[in-house]
Amino acid sequence: MKITIISYDNWGLNNNLKNALEQNGHIVHHINFFDFKHNYPNFQTKLYNFILKTIFSKNIKNIYYGKEILKKLEKNNEIQDIILTIKGDFIDPKSILEFKKFTQKSIAFFNDSITRCPKIKHTIPNFDEVYSFEKDDCEKYNLKFLTNWIYPIPKSEQKKTNYQVFNISSKDRRFSLILKIVSILKEKNINYKIIVFDKKNKNQKSNIEYISKQIPLTEVNDYLHTSQVLLDINRKGQKGLTFRVFESIGLQKKLITTNADIKNYDFYNPNNILIIDEKKPNISLDFFNTKYEKISKEMLKNYTIKGWINQVLN
Repeated sequence: MKITIISYDNWGLNNNLKNALEQNGHIVHHINFFDFKHNYPNFQTKLYNFILKTIFSKNIKNIYYGKEILKKLEKNNEIQDIILTIKGDFIDPKSILEFKKFTQKSIAFFNDSITRCPKIKHTIPNFDEVYSFEKDDCEKYNLKFLTNWIYPIPKSEQKKTNYQVFNISSKDRRFSLILKIVSILKEKNINYKIIVFDKKNKNQKSNIEYISKQIPLTEVNDYLHTSQVLLDINRKGQKGLTFRVFESIGLQKKLITTNADIKNYDFYNPNNILIIDEKKPNISLDFFNTKYEKISKEMLKNYTIKGWINQVLN
């Protein structure tokens, strides 16, 4: 099959999809519109865009992404069997509708919730088929449910465990909770590596490591390998499982998470997964003292990148 993946791939995770599809014999193009750099020519344009977003729910940057993607599709000049779009809410809906000129089937996958990203709702009608990792959205908008996937994480040369807990995230509304958790970890002498991406990066002296530039996925992978437990803090209004969950499953690492809905998945095991309350987070030392209990291969199969692709390609 001829397949084009269109995605805002800021971490390079979706390139794993391209590789897996090519290994199955498909001809694959990946249009990563994270690489498209849009700059406002002046302050007036930026102000105009603010008015567009506020009043008319339009965004100059999203329109720009759409036009640039269409240029790439035109340049390829070949009708695709499938165009798979990930994070389509970053693209102007009119452009998404035009994707259909270049494919037999236009499919979307959203790993954000409509509560958090209302723009998703406006793009749904312009695809032939829509998948979401958010169960509530699937029920409300008649979408197909599909989780994120376990992606292949290369083995690390570092063998020893350096940290008991690891997390990397952006500075957003979750930040106050991260500070609470860090305070608990310090109080209980639990060794940790918490990295927060903050462009302003003003906090030089802190119990948290701040970065102003995104670090390579290879470096993140090293931290994943050398940590005993991964920390997952879901965003407000989101129940869908983040990639941190699937990193923990793939690497057979324990997980601490604020996402209570994880207990409704077949792989949930309280020995492996500690659910903490956002309002009153508590981390028991006992959780670190038991070994990870392996998940059956049969169960894992449903969450692998191969299983994910099989569902999307029917």
